[in-house]
Amino acid sequence: MSQAAALAAGENPVATTGHPSRGHRRGGALWEPSALLFVGPSVLLALAFLILPMIGTFYYSTQKVSPLTGETSPLGLENFRTMFSDPVFVRALVNTALFTVITVPLSMGLGLALAVLMNSVLPGRKVWRTVVYLPLVISGVSVGLIGTFLFNEVIGVVNKLLVALGAATGVPWQSNGFWAFASVVLVTIWIRVGFSMIIYLAALQAVPVDLYEAAALEGANGWQRFRFITVPLVGPATFFLIIMNVIYSFQVFDTIFVLTNGGPGTSTEVLGTWAYKVAFGPTRNQGYGAAIGVVIFVLTLIFTVVQWRTNRTRDVVA
Repeated sequence: MSQAAALAAGENPVATTGHPSRGHRRGGALWEPSALLFVGPSVLLALAFLILPMIGTFYYSTQKVSPLTGETSPLGLENFRTMFSDPVFVRALVNTALFTVITVPLSMGLGLALAVLMNSVLPGRKVWRTVVYLPLVISGVSVGLIGTFLFNEVIGVVNKLLVALGAATGVPWQSNGFWAFASVVLVTIWIRVGFSMIIYLAALQAVPVDLYEAAALEGANGWQRFRFITVPLVGPATFFLIIMNVIYSFQVFDTIFVLTNGGPGTSTEVLGTWAYKVAFGPTRNQGYGAAIGVVIFVLTLIFTVVQWRTNRTRDVVA
């Protein structure tokens, strides 16, 4: 029976002919062999630059690697035990946690405020969106170099501006630990606020305008509409941004490496910069550096799992 006749008779033409015209079913799902041509390159790239390096990191974290020959000898968990007696690692861990606690809420809060502003009737909105988002497009090294130019104690733009406004002297951005950490935080917020703004802006544009109009008719002011309509309805975006920003903060490296190199002393040292210095610095202790990388991975994984389990209703915004 032809497919046209089967359709006229109310039958399934695929079942009548005994086989589909394209593809076939495996385990109840339609399998298309040509799909391998599309996913294959991505899978190979992920395998070469993500999965295999990750497996190698776990392996080297339990090994002593010779800095000259690259030969390995098993150490077990000795590299991880060394961390507890390493004061620089402890300081880097504290700095990373403090850096995360400061930058994540501030970048998200400013991003939400800018998203609300960009979602309103603002002249030149597209231009302002581009300006805010631009630092995220630039590489971290380039942003770090820009930060160095801004916060240089002698010729920096910020200190020149402060002196021009009447300050007696500039701020010791590079020689004082507190101010060096503050400069790192400011540059990071400048980078991340654009990402938060774009995600929140996409979420705001999906919020029905009728809700705001109904709330206004009921007498709700601007703050009440923001508090009881905007904030709950962008909840899924907030969950996503928390995860992404925390992962970024724990893995931050290039901007801090260029801007302060962890100094002065260890005041801006974070886990990423310390792992690099240990693995590729004068000591070339790559086993210990890999162990620090494993710690970064485990901490971010634990945080992500906890967030996921404690926000099971993240997609329910009603």
